[in-house]
Amino acid sequence: MWWLVAAAGLGIPLVLTAMPEFGMMAVGAIAAAIGASLGLGAVAQVLLFVVVSVALIGVVRPIAARHRTQHPQLATGTEALKGRQAVVLERVDGSGGRIKLAGEVWSARALDTEQVYEPGHQVDVVEIDGATAIVM
Repeated sequence: MWWLVAAAGLGIPLVLTAMPEFGMMAVGAIAAAIGASLGLGAVAQVLLFVVVSVALIGVVRPIAARHRTQHPQLATGTEALKGRQAVVLERVDGSGGRIKLAGEVWSARALDTEQVYEPGHQVDVVEIDGATAIVM
């Protein structure tokens, strides 16, 4: 019974601090409670608690750290439009123009202010500046 109380007690700081280690120790306490219900002695219960808690922390923490440092592999929003090709609808130069990008009409301007793209040309989107696509 005391292991279940310990598990509940470890759940409180888990909720308050959002530190997953407390949750992993709570699972260790539940494992020790199961061991106690199977008739294990006090030393075996404590060892079961320690082994399960340390194993969970040792396995789950590196996985969580790796996921925290990974960047999303799926680009969304304007980031997804960078590098895509578009078709010039209205003449695009350094001051402006129109392109069709991802099925939508966008205002655009040339990256190189000297460059001019005529209707029908394929251009590459280099950057999105507000609602304007910068193309080359």
